[in-house]
Amino acid sequence: MASTTTTTLVAIVIVVVCLLASGPQEADAAITCGQVVGYISSCLPYARSGGTIPPKCCPGVRALNGAARTTPDRQQACKCLKSLAGGISVPYAAGIPSKCGVSVPYTISPSTDCTK
Repeated sequence: MASTTTTTLVAIVIVVVCLLASGPQEADAAITCGQVVGYISSCLPYARSGGTIPPKCCPGVRALNGAARTTPDRQQACKCLKSLAGGISVPYAAGIPSKCGVSVPYTISPSTDCTK
């Protein structure tokens, strides 16, 4: 069950991380997969089956967006999310950033290239 929850969180984070990937490149990533999961874990129920976005989801998405400022951090967050993407509904997960007021200039998808 924890693996499914982590997978859902990763998919959500991929969307947010890809949004941030356009920044200037810096040294190694400082963000960890554990941190990424921590930021988006409350979004998992919505990412799986829709309904109402949990109250702690959007603050977590915005916090992840703020924490992943460098290109390496965004790429790392994207990779973390992709590794956990099973068990979620892509349309629901893809809608989370906009529902939380976070702008993402690309389509959220399991095929997102985290290197770009």
